[in-house]
Amino acid sequence: MNKTILRTFFTPITAVIISLLLFKLPLGLGYFATILAACVVMVASAIEFRKEMFKFLGFQRKGLKIKNLLIVAPVVSGGLFLLYYFILIPTVGSVTGQEIDFSDLQSLRGNLFATLSVLPFIWLSAAFGEEIVWRGYFMRQFAKFFGNSRLSLVLNILILGAFFGFFHAYQGITGQIITGIIGMFLAIVFYIRKYDLWFNIAIHGFFDTIALVLLYKGWI
Repeated sequence: MNKTILRTFFTPITAVIISLLLFKLPLGLGYFATILAACVVMVASAIEFRKEMFKFLGFQRKGLKIKNLLIVAPVVSGGLFLLYYFILIPTVGSVTGQEIDFSDLQSLRGNLFATLSVLPFIWLSAAFGEEIVWRGYFMRQFAKFFGNSRLSLVLNILILGAFFGFFHAYQGITGQIITGIIGMFLAIVFYIRKYDLWFNIAIHGFFDTIALVLLYKGWI
């Protein structure tokens, strides 16, 4: 078998399948499922792109700017959370007739130690892990296979957004739909920012941090 085909076709397909299985199978890994999936796609990127692996995923040096990561990204996260809290939650909830299922996170309510213990995993698993897998790898591989036309970009955002929401089943149907919409927004930002993964990681991390604070306070 041609080594190039093996590296550029079978390697990413295998990495995608393994990652999706890690997300879906009841392995009891918790946050580590996403961390392992991120490791899988990074190894696959190293096999396929070698020294260019970090560039392919979107880890650009020019993206490491304090203003972008600590000022612009938090502001965007805040705006996104307002959309999530005041528009998406009530609107989608009224359509489905169900609230978002936060039962898996009930132990965090009013528990400062548990909340602070979860915070590093939120950044490592959700912010870094999910952005590396869903935007940095899945989105870039989709574009590699299907091109960068307008239609391809729209399908890229819609399909991967839908899958992103689907794999958040623990939040119930309302949470899945809303998470899918948030995933589409993050994909649009990733594209507009010319695949700057650092910026996406910052947005995702601050968004989840806000959510974590509100969960702790019992406000969501």
